[in-house]
Amino acid sequence: MPPIPLAVTTSTKTDAATVREARTVAQRWDLPFLSRRSSEGIAPWLGTKVEVLLVVGGDGVTLWEPQGSFGFHAGMAHLRRMRLRQGQRDDAFLKVAEIVPGDAVLDCTLGLAQDALVASLAVGPTGRVVGLEKSLPLCIVAAEGLQRYDRGADSCAIEVLHADAHAYLKTLPSKSFDVVFFDPMFAKPKKAQPAFDVLRRFAEHAPLTPEAVEEGRRVARRWVVVKGARHTDDLKKVGIEPAPTSRFSEVIWGRLPALP
Repeated sequence: MPPIPLAVTTSTKTDAATVREARTVAQRWDLPFLSRRSSEGIAPWLGTKVEVLLVVGGDGVTLWEPQGSFGFHAGMAHLRRMRLRQGQRDDAFLKVAEIVPGDAVLDCTLGLAQDALVASLAVGPTGRVVGLEKSLPLCIVAAEGLQRYDRGADSCAIEVLHADAHAYLKTLPSKSFDVVFFDPMFAKPKKAQPAFDVLRRFAEHAPLTPEAVEEGRRVARRWVVVKGARHTDDLKKVGIEPAPTSRFSEVIWGRLPALP
């Protein structure tokens, strides 16, 4: 039989609680659960029994495939949130998006929710942040990780949806969100840790289209914000002029106003 495309199992340190949690994750995402003995390695499973495994353990949900693994972590978002809590409003994303408490933000390319986490603090408990992720494995890692992340009472919860952004935007009424945000995967990969190479293999690589941006402008009340790579024409391809930024920054930002 061909390998199962995606399944859930437990870490090596299994106990009754971990098994229950793993079964709950599998049920939540309609995936098969594979029982695992405490001393049983998963390397022989990968590529033969299953293509990709989601491993539930004390460190949350980790994605494993033959070339490596990655899991959810707040990363730089944790530091950015610390700075925001200290009253520093110099975050590039928040500056270009002009996010304020009570806003509704739609992140069309959630990934591991780095910018969504910053937005959830900026909009506060009265705001709303929705994150869309087309890749099911990546969506599950982000959603399960966010459930376990201690965001604090000063942030709203992030609603995670497994969806194609362009198709989802078409279903929304006009003026549904204050800010619509796109952070497409850079065509030219930056040097990064091996775990990011694994993440790239699961991320959506289709380029952002002018049509998707126009749908975003219809759905937005104020801005469509797009993130791109320096020394590329990522933003200009969708009709956006990059905003001035530090010459040391590896990314550029731009925005378009909502449609009248």
